[in-house]
Order: sequence, then structure tokens, then C-alpha cells
Amino acid sequence: MNFDGILFFPLTPFDGRGRVDEDVLAEHVDSGVGHGAGGVFAACGTGEVHALSAVEHAAVVRRSVQVTAGRVPVVAGAGGSVGTAIEQAASARELGADAVLLLPPYLVGAPQRGLVEYVRTVTSAVDIPVIVYQRGSMVFTPESAAELAAIPNVVGLKDGTGDLGRVRQIVLAVRAVRGEAFTFFNGLPTAELTVPAYSAVGVPLYSSAAFAFVPEVANAYFTAVHAGDPLADTLTREFFEPLVRLRDRVPGYAVSLVKAGARLRGVDVGGVRAPFVDPTPEEETALAGLIETGLSLVKEG
Repeated sequence: MNFDGILFFPLTPFDGRGRVDEDVLAEHVDSGVGHGAGGVFAACGTGEVHALSAVEHAAVVRRSVQVTAGRVPVVAGAGGSVGTAIEQAASARELGADAVLLLPPYLVGAPQRGLVEYVRTVTSAVDIPVIVYQRGSMVFTPESAAELAAIPNVVGLKDGTGDLGRVRQIVLAVRAVRGEAFTFFNGLPTAELTVPAYSAVGVPLYSSAAFAFVPEVANAYFTAVHAGDPLADTLTREFFEPLVRLRDRVPGYAVSLVKAGARLRGVDVGGVRAPFVDPTPEEETALAGLIETGLSLVKEG
């Protein structure tokens, strides 16, 4: 599967009664595509897939497909138990998604053979391209990754481990099986901090949480890092690295801060669902300062 540009993981907006707000979602997705996103990953980690019911998951995917209208690929999140992953993948296919991002089975440890079988079971049940999300309880050896690459409808791997030695070995093993017909991307939170390192091991594509609330900054970084412009280093030092320090204060802030950032930019996405928590007023003030810094650097650049 080919993507051209930053991979966009939209937030799932909740209204004042805690329901999915499809109108705000539509505006949010359309804005991201308008800012040049290379792909829309709906109802995934940043979209709080763990907190969505089956009906809500389907609503988010359906509206994202409708709004995107074929301009870029739409990938829907799926995961958890085998049954849930199959149900979500089947729903995504019926709703017109181009692919599925297969998340790890929750709170389950398993050997490599079992992890490969988890992916194989889902891909055998639903005829839709699958990108496997390597993180947490689902991390592959190079040998297992090569097995995945031999499954026809497994088309990519998103890495959320940050283990660059392993990633390089996986890239080499998979390329030996599938050549260039396989997509890898850096899926670490605040991936901009590691773009040069991932590019060095053969993974230049990446997702950007910042794109969901400061697409101007995310796009400026994307252009600068690919052009060798010093602005990329400036943005890393003055915006992304402080954002990571703020993010690392509390588990779940990789999502909570993005939602807070979107609210600060005037997008009424509401708060996060439990077990995540929203940032404190002091932390939101710090985030507002970072947003102002990032936007001013982009304007100056």
C-alpha cells in the first residue's frame, strides 16, 4: 500500500454527553486531508479505539470514509480478541475502508508462533489489506516478520517499539520475501523525534500525532527534514522535544495532549474517555505555549 506524506490519526470527538460527535469528526478529518495527509487512520490509537463500542467504531470508520471520499487511503483500527478483531475488520471492509491496522491482543502474552497465528486468523477471515502494529504484547522477530510478509494480504508493519536494531533486521528479512511491495512506518508517539533514525534503517514513512492539532508545524517539519533544512532541527529542539517531556509526565498523554491541543486550536473534540485523563490546567497552559512557539517558528521559517 502506497502512502504519500504524513500519516494522519484523527481524534474521536465526544460531545457534552459523551457521545461520538460525527459532525466534528467530519470537519477534523476533512481538515487533515486538506492539509495534505498521506493517509487517514480512523478509530486507531489516537482515536481511542480501546474506548469505542462496536457501533461507535463503525460510525467513526463510516464517516471517515465518506469525508475522505477516496482522496487518500483510509485505514481502520482493529484488535483485541480474535473475535473482536475479525468483527472490526469485517465492518471496516463493508464500510469501504482501504485497509485495517491490526493492533495487539490486549493483555495477552504469547510466543512468536501464536502472534503469527493471531495475524493469520484475522487475515484469513476477512479479505482486506492488513498493516500489523508492532508494539506492547505483539513484537516480532525478523523470522516471524518474514512469515507475516508471506501472507498475501499483510501489506505493512507499523513499528511502535523504537528498537531500531530489530527494525533494521525486520526490514531486511521482509524485503527478502516481498521486495519493496511492503509498507513500513514509524509509529512511535511524537514520531518526529526519531524520523532521522528510522530513515537510516530504511523506514522514512511516519505517523504524526502533532498533525492532528498543529498540521502547519507537522508539515513544516516534514518538508524541512526531507530537504535537509535546519528548521527541522530547530523544531525538534524547540517544539517536539519539549512536547515529549510534557507527554511523558502521565501515561496516556500521547492521546490526552493531542486532544487538548485540538481544543486549544478551536476544534471541539471534548475530553478523553477513561482510563485516560485530561491534562491539568497548568499543563494545558504549557501546551498552549508550545503551540505558540511552534507556529511562530514555522512563520519565521
